[in-house]
Amino acid sequence: MREPARVPGEVLVRVRAASLNFPDLLMTKGEYQFKPEVPFTSGLEMAGEVIEADAESGFAPGDKVIGGKKTDAFAEVASVPVRGLSPLPTGLTFAQGAAMGAAYQTAYTGLIELCNVQPEQWVLVHGASGGVGLAACDLAKAMGARVIAATGVADKHDAIKAAVAPDAVITAAGRFRERVADLTGGKLCDVVFDPVGGDVFDESTRCVSFAGKLVVVGFTSGRIAEVATNIPLIKGFSIVGLRAGEYARRFPERGAAINQAVAQLAASGKVTPTIDRILPLSNWQEGFDAMAARALIGKVVFVPGS
Repeated sequence: MREPARVPGEVLVRVRAASLNFPDLLMTKGEYQFKPEVPFTSGLEMAGEVIEADAESGFAPGDKVIGGKKTDAFAEVASVPVRGLSPLPTGLTFAQGAAMGAAYQTAYTGLIELCNVQPEQWVLVHGASGGVGLAACDLAKAMGARVIAATGVADKHDAIKAAVAPDAVITAAGRFRERVADLTGGKLCDVVFDPVGGDVFDESTRCVSFAGKLVVVGFTSGRIAEVATNIPLIKGFSIVGLRAGEYARRFPERGAAINQAVAQLAASGKVTPTIDRILPLSNWQEGFDAMAARALIGKVVFVPGS
């Protein structure tokens, strides 16, 4: 198999592990906002070892790195822009590093960078069994916040508790606002982190406290919700759109600072990614099918081999 050609400004990386993200699944269906020209190699993020790099890049052959771009991580060798790579955090395996990047960068950008989550604040995290949701729960707990993890599948409660030890786990179905109010003593939530959208978003507008923030992360439910503007006006909350990758591209210094902060938290053991399963890349279909069926608790990681 022919290795990709490295161009100036990129780093050639031997991929040791790569994790599956929901946008990877959407891209294969042509349903993501970024639509690569077909045929293409999937994969947003990976971990591996540098093969070749420009001298001024800050990387050298043998360096262990994590990162990626919008595609190409599900390959034996990837050529990645320098700005898309960071050192593998101390103490993490390649599999953990591959599972860490996009999920924790998204969680950090949303919760810390955009919402400035503080100790003792209440944070409601939807999609809490997925990679991004679990990362948001893990990070919010590390910041000292009080976390309500919400999932659409009741039989995932115990697994979520075991993975990230939230203050409570609820099923996000129907009118869950009253459950949130009971847990918070009527205060409701300072931050609601929502990768689900649809009916969950609709009900979440009733779960935000005055001056709180509702973070729009995605629409895994398949329905893009709408909101009457009188609702955030009367309730005094903000709706915050989160595109972590685009944020880092537009504000590269802030993106680098976020990567560094996540790496320090990981190296100190304050956050740890949850991996549902590690599969040889030849079993990619199992991973994609499990994600589509919402059968995961955490990330799927692919490793080379069959």
